[in-house]
Amino acid sequence: MTAIELDGVTKRFGDVTAVADLDLTVPEGEVFGFLGPNGAGKSTTINMLLDFVRPTSGEVRVLDMDAGQESVAVRRRTGVLPEGYDVYDRLTGRKHVEFAMRSKETADDPEAVLERVGIADAADRKAGDYSKGMRQRLVLGMALVGEPDLLILDEPSSGLDPGGAREMRDIVRSEADRGTTVFFSSHVLGQVEAVCDRVGIMRAGELVAEDSIEGLREAVDEGETLSITVDAANESELDGVRALGGVSSATADGETVTVACDPDAKTAVIAALEEAGVTVKDFQTEETSLEDLFLAYTEGEKGEVSA
Repeated sequence: MTAIELDGVTKRFGDVTAVADLDLTVPEGEVFGFLGPNGAGKSTTINMLLDFVRPTSGEVRVLDMDAGQESVAVRRRTGVLPEGYDVYDRLTGRKHVEFAMRSKETADDPEAVLERVGIADAADRKAGDYSKGMRQRLVLGMALVGEPDLLILDEPSSGLDPGGAREMRDIVRSEADRGTTVFFSSHVLGQVEAVCDRVGIMRAGELVAEDSIEGLREAVDEGETLSITVDAANESELDGVRALGGVSSATADGETVTVACDPDAKTAVIAALEEAGVTVKDFQTEETSLEDLFLAYTEGEKGEVSA
C-alpha cells in the first residue's frame, strides 16, 4: 500500500503559490525525510495531508484514502506531532493522553504511553509545569496513541536534549520496524540522516530532489574530501597534487592536507605527495554531508532529481 500519494498538487494563497505541481509517493513502512528552507512549502504540504487546507488543484491520498473526503478516517490512523503545538496547561500529562485516546477511540494504557516517552513520573503533574522538552515528549506520546499506521513528525526534536533526541530516534526506528510509515520533517539534518530511508527536498514550493541520501550524493557528484595527516607540506609540494586529474582543490594547514577529489583519484593524491617528499602519516575520506547536499539543492543550481 502507498501511505502518501500526491499527484499534481498545487496550493495557492491569493497570488502566492506555496506548493507547485507536487508529485510525491511514500510507500508503506518507509521513514521519509521532508526537508527545505523556511517558506519552501513543507508545512503547507503537511497541512494538506491532514486536510487542514485543501489543494487548489491535484489529488492528495493518505493511507489509500482521499485526504479531503475521508479526513476523519485518515486522522484516526495517523499520529501527528505538529511544529509549535502547545499543551493545555491545566491538564495533566495523563489527561492529555486520555484525550488522544478518546479522539482515536482506542484503549491504550496512558501509563505505558508516558513511560515510552520518558515522562511517566510526571503523569499526574499539570502540563503547565512541564519543561519544553517534557512538553515535546508529551505531544509525541499523544501521537503514538493507537499504534498509528502513519506518523507525521514536524520538528520532533525541538526542545529535546541530546538524550531525548536519541530516544526520539529510537522510537522512530521501532515504529518503522512495526510497519508504521514515518513522514519526518526537521531542520536538524543529523537526525534525518540517522533515521530516514529516503529524503525529499523542497525549494520554493517545488520538489527539487527525492532519493536516498547516497543517491543524492551521487547526483550532486561533488566528489569526496580527503583529509591527510602529514609531517609538513608547502605550496610547491601541493602543485603536483593540484595538477592531477580529478582533483578540484588542495590546501595545507599545519600537518593537515585537505584535497577535494573524485573517489578514484585518492591513490594518485597520496602517491603525488610521497613523490614530492611529503611523509603521509594517515588519511581519511569524508563523504558529502546531508547539510552540504541540502545546501546544494536549496541554494545551488541543482535541478530536480528523483529515484
